[in-house]
Amino acid sequence: MNKVFLSTAAATSLIVSAASAQDLVVWHDLGENGIKWFEALNELYSEQNPDVSITSINYPTDQWISKSIASLNTDTAPDLLFNNYERVIRVQNQTDKILDLTPYLPAGAKEYLSEGDLQVATYDDKMIIFPIQRVQMAFGVRSSWLEAVDEEFPQTWDDVLRVAEKFTTADPDNNGESDTFGIAIEAANPRDLIHMLDLYTFGTGLRHTLVDPEGNVVIAEPQHKEVLIEVMKLFTDYGYVAPDSVNHSFQDMYQVIEGGRAGMFRVGDWNVKKWDAEAIAGDFTIGTWPAFEGTEDAAVVVGGMRGVAVPTNSPEQEAAIAFAQFMLSPEAQKASFANIGSSVRSDFDMTDMGLSENQTAFADPQYNLNAYDFPESIHTWYPEIEAEYHKRLLDAIANPPEDWNAYVDELAADMQALVDEKQG
Repeated sequence: MNKVFLSTAAATSLIVSAASAQDLVVWHDLGENGIKWFEALNELYSEQNPDVSITSINYPTDQWISKSIASLNTDTAPDLLFNNYERVIRVQNQTDKILDLTPYLPAGAKEYLSEGDLQVATYDDKMIIFPIQRVQMAFGVRSSWLEAVDEEFPQTWDDVLRVAEKFTTADPDNNGESDTFGIAIEAANPRDLIHMLDLYTFGTGLRHTLVDPEGNVVIAEPQHKEVLIEVMKLFTDYGYVAPDSVNHSFQDMYQVIEGGRAGMFRVGDWNVKKWDAEAIAGDFTIGTWPAFEGTEDAAVVVGGMRGVAVPTNSPEQEAAIAFAQFMLSPEAQKASFANIGSSVRSDFDMTDMGLSENQTAFADPQYNLNAYDFPESIHTWYPEIEAEYHKRLLDAIANPPEDWNAYVDELAADMQALVDEKQG
């Protein structure tokens, strides 16, 4: 049964609301961890603002979306909305009642917010969220396996292929069995395979995986074509992935990783705490995704951005903006990382947080960041196009073409025709 969670601080504030000058209500979908985080923020904020309390209400994601749209359209909005930015875009598209926060961005914010952070927060020339938590995804490699095959962390795609061959054939876990694979990957559903393409594409510094914001199909452009063909060859030519990877979803891919069978894999900032303590027991190093030929800006991929939005009909709009600004303060960002595992700032004291090396790498990134573009938030038809693209790619994995270049050119033309039809 879906549950609606109300934080202890929120429940208390509701009971004693008469004693509080302003009670700000924020809706989110972060569950128990989110509730604990907003309780911490409530405590921190009340130290300087004793007449303001924060009511944190959690809804399952689908309910959060539907209730947010309905409440904004009926002038019954909460004071603040918190969620992934593409979900805030969905609310904005259905209501046109998300405040442009551009004039309210805290002074100095551009010192710690990257160009990608600001871009991902902007929709239709409006800053619809303050970026609060990056969702980062790095390239991970088993450290002991690198040592076993006398290799260093791979920086380029050529490095990846060389290391993957050794991880697959050289018994890197030294168990005397042929049971390891160079790379963990997935392809079962559109968001499985296309997500992998997203990571390798954005990770090498490119923008857009299938279509750009104007609806131009990009897969036949030289650098995009190389990424697509090479990732496809992992399933067809190279033999460095588990034979049934084409049928793997996220959960299946995790079983390969956590079962100690894969040498290179995706690492999300949310994975690190578990993988440090359990599963692969901290035996992994993270870094940027591999650089393909002609690219120089290999990056960790920001696969999402959680942020705070203020409805134009927020009951306590001025106070809501002030609290949204506070959420970017060092102390609030520290609470964000402590409770959720991500933040956009790193200029807070981490000495008392007990962070591992990999957690610190996410908390204080020393690498390029490249933010995913969420085309589904721009093009309402995109999920249909992606589903057809996935179907065509699965056909190619089952029956590899003799000429991959010609195949991609033909596929690009077919996909562009579908996009043009959708755009009318």
